[in-house]
Amino acid sequence: MRISELSAKSGVAIPTIKYYLREGLLHQGQQTAATRAEYDEAHLRRLRLIRAMLEVGRLPVASIKKVIEAVEDESLPVHEMLGTAHYALSPAVEPEPGEDWQLARDQVDRLIADLGWDIAPHAPTRDELAQTLVRMRQLGLPIDLTPYAETARKLVSEVEMDKIPFHGPRDAAVEALVLGTVLYGKAFDALRRMAQESESARRLSP
Repeated sequence: MRISELSAKSGVAIPTIKYYLREGLLHQGQQTAATRAEYDEAHLRRLRLIRAMLEVGRLPVASIKKVIEAVEDESLPVHEMLGTAHYALSPAVEPEPGEDWQLARDQVDRLIADLGWDIAPHAPTRDELAQTLVRMRQLGLPIDLTPYAETARKLVSEVEMDKIPFHGPRDAAVEALVLGTVLYGKAFDALRRMAQESESARRLSP
C-alpha cells in the first residue's frame, strides 16, 4: 500500500507517519521509485503500537524509542521485551531521604519474597509501591497488601496474560500489553469505586 492508504487504514496523518519514519520509530517502506514506497501489514502493526504507547500509555517519544528498539531486537527474549514496555509505563519515582523510605522499601522487598514473585531488583514498580507505602504510613492507614496482591495475581494469571499474543508478531504483543495494562487498569479502578459505592449503600442506606 502507498503512504496515503497506510494513513487511511491507520488513522495516522501522513505528516505524522513521515515524522515517525524520520525518527526511526517506523521502519522504511519498500522503495518502488525515487519518491514512492510501498508499505505492508507490519507497518500498520507498528503504527498501532506507536499510537497505543503515545495516546494510551502517554509515553514520551524517547521512551517509545526504547520500546521499539526492544521490539526490533530479535535476540531479546519476549519476557525482556515486555519488561521494557512495562518499565516505560512506570512513573519515575525518586527515593526519599529518611527512615520512612527505607522501611517502605524493605517492606516491598519482603512482600515480593513472601509472594514468591519473580521481580527484577531494578524494577521501577518496587520504588513506586514503596512511595505509596510511605504515604499510607504517614496518613496512618493500615498496611496489609496481601489481599490486593492476591487479586492482582489472579487477574493477571487467569485473565490478562491470556490476552497477549506471546508467539505472534512482537509489535502485537507489546501493543496488547500496553493497552491491557493501561485500559484494564483504568476499568478495574472504576469498577472498584463502583463496588465501594454499592457496598456503602448496602451497609448504610435505610
